[in-house]
Amino acid sequence: MATADPEKPGRIKQLRMIAQIIKQANPKGLPIVFLSAVATLAVAVVIGVVIDQLIYSIILGIMLAFTVGLVVFGQLAQRAQYSILHGQTGAAAAVLQGMRGNWQVTPAIAVNRDQDLIHLVVGAPGVVLVSEGPGNRVAKMLAAEKKRVARVVLGVEIYDIQCGDGEGQVPLGKLQRHIMKLPRNLKKPAANEVKDRLRSLPKNMPMPKGPMPKGARVPRGPKTR
Repeated sequence: MATADPEKPGRIKQLRMIAQIIKQANPKGLPIVFLSAVATLAVAVVIGVVIDQLIYSIILGIMLAFTVGLVVFGQLAQRAQYSILHGQTGAAAAVLQGMRGNWQVTPAIAVNRDQDLIHLVVGAPGVVLVSEGPGNRVAKMLAAEKKRVARVVLGVEIYDIQCGDGEGQVPLGKLQRHIMKLPRNLKKPAANEVKDRLRSLPKNMPMPKGPMPKGARVPRGPKTR
């Protein structure tokens, strides 16, 4: 019989931890969750009075209020977690590793003296190179890595994305969604073949100074179709 991992927090403890993160990032967050649920229930009660189905509306309203509260709670948790990661070395890698589906993420395949990073992602779109750092510094890095990767994956589409807050860059909180919207150029077997080819691609630099984000509970994006 399987035993629970004593180091893994239970569901209630996890919710409490996430609630603390929300409270820290946005003191109004938890009241917003509560008010959204109460407002949903209130609307259901009003509708029940109007249509003379109060009991049925209250039961339905409680279920809807719980659902709405969870949705709002999840959205606020996602924003809070992104705000905690923002500015950390390797934040983009933590977000990329939270994507659902047939993705392979290799963090920090390139780094420069300013600790700008390039991460490698392989999935249905093909190969995606994601940078962290100012645009004027990472543009040449991305171009160099694109040429290096292209030698290994001939004929496969390669995308380059700059993650950051500068002009033309993709903000950290929108990175998952941006990648999920890329065209689906490869079926799963072909994507797996590309992953196998890229496993032989060596890192051309030392690991960045300072710790990469570890254990960050980044919300997972939607599953790949």
